[in-house]
Amino acid sequence: MSENNKNNKKSLLDYLAESAVWKSIFRSGVPRTRRQRMYAVLGNVFLHLHPARLPRHAVKVGYTWCMGGLSFFLFVVLTITGILLMFYYRPTVEYAFTDIIDLGEQVPLGIMREIHRWGAHAMVLTVWLHMLRVFMTGSYKPPREFNWSVGVILMTLTLLLSFTGYLLPWDQLAIWAVTVGTNMARATPFLGHEGPGASLLAIGDINLVHAGSDVRFALLGGRFVGEATLLRFYVLHCIAVPFIAMIFMAVHFWRIRKDGGISGPM
Repeated sequence: MSENNKNNKKSLLDYLAESAVWKSIFRSGVPRTRRQRMYAVLGNVFLHLHPARLPRHAVKVGYTWCMGGLSFFLFVVLTITGILLMFYYRPTVEYAFTDIIDLGEQVPLGIMREIHRWGAHAMVLTVWLHMLRVFMTGSYKPPREFNWSVGVILMTLTLLLSFTGYLLPWDQLAIWAVTVGTNMARATPFLGHEGPGASLLAIGDINLVHAGSDVRFALLGGRFVGEATLLRFYVLHCIAVPFIAMIFMAVHFWRIRKDGGISGPM
């Protein structure tokens, strides 16, 4: 390539960088220096998720265990495979179990169901190990106590994602596991009809407290595991809980940046 062609190509790139369309997307122009690259990172919402600088200890696997990053990676994998599974799965008593079988035997790339299943188990493990690492390194102490609380909420949401997805195969193991799990909800304080403060569920008459006015009834959509339960768990697993989890993850990442990045060794 001749020198003139190189100059023409460079001029064209500079011309595009000076256009209103380019500046509306990339406010820093073409990053040619270290300072411009930093501005490009800070001015882009996707690049801004990753800090422009990292302390040396933040990239040491022996200190971080990389559990936080692995948890987020697995969440992305589960989101992608879950969307693909939604194209084939029908949340009805008639088709749920046969669709699960077909996902493994008939659907192209049927391994995505196994990736989703084992990815869910791995995410529960990595979230627990991440919480253990944060606790063992004292990263929950001020000024990070708020983000520790957000992490506890995220861990609870991870368990809820695992629990709500348990019913979707609609086999005997899933049905009885959800039956036992929702029976435990009867003893929830203030929300279960057998728990402390159950009388507050009634309006003026304690005799009105029954199994149709508590959190178990709300989860099941009735008194027993049935098609209404399957639909509710499907909506919770695919829409409600992931949406809430994404909000808290955004807050979690933002607070890490605001608290000075990953905490260092004591």
